[in-house]
Amino acid sequence: MAGHSQFKNIMHKKGKQDAIRSKLFSKLAREITVAAKMGLPDPNMNARLRAAVLAARAENMPKDNIERAIKKASGADAENYDEVRYEGYAPGGVAVIIEALTDNRNRTAGEIRSYFTKAGGALAETGAVSFMFDRVGLVEFPRKAASEDVMMEAAIEAGAEDVSTTEEAHEIVTSVEGLRDVAKALEAKFGEPKKAALVWRPQNTIAVDDEAGEKILKLVGALEDNDDVQNVYANFEVSDALVAKLSG
Repeated sequence: MAGHSQFKNIMHKKGKQDAIRSKLFSKLAREITVAAKMGLPDPNMNARLRAAVLAARAENMPKDNIERAIKKASGADAENYDEVRYEGYAPGGVAVIIEALTDNRNRTAGEIRSYFTKAGGALAETGAVSFMFDRVGLVEFPRKAASEDVMMEAAIEAGAEDVSTTEEAHEIVTSVEGLRDVAKALEAKFGEPKKAALVWRPQNTIAVDDEAGEKILKLVGALEDNDDVQNVYANFEVSDALVAKLSG
């Protein structure tokens, strides 16, 4: 996921902020509506909805937008979206997982296949690359929420499997089953997390050269720009020099 997070930073620096935010809000609203429709419309009683609302708040999505997306789930005009996972190979043998919410599977599959083809990669069958990733829970707090030692101790006590701290955040990894309890315990101590969701974590990452790295980053960018795509995960690392170059 290193390449993925670096790419998001690049996009935020280079892209038109208003357009990026509008598209992001649309995706967040879609996830909120789908989550509310699948369970209770109360974030405290619906773990997936809680995660969707946290993600929206982390991006400063207005409260009215969040409430509107929740209400939309119970309306007669609520759209029906299918959850679909796509898997493929990017240049350099890099594995990519895409999670999407779509109202037209054929359209979305065709668009995603075209992105891979243009990048010199290939869309594969479901299951072709996911075995190289672990499905885990991820709880994220701002770096300032606590010291590294305090967060580590609290996370272990709550039942977390792993904790890592960067310059910007504390990232706590849990089992799929333990996500809700760990997130709840840590929220009681440190306040609302930036994120509490299920993610795909690569078991190993592949270092790619700048030529392949640029192609992969363009592919991930095209995927993330698609209205139906919610999340993109990949098991690659790129050089700091390439990141600096693309950050312009």
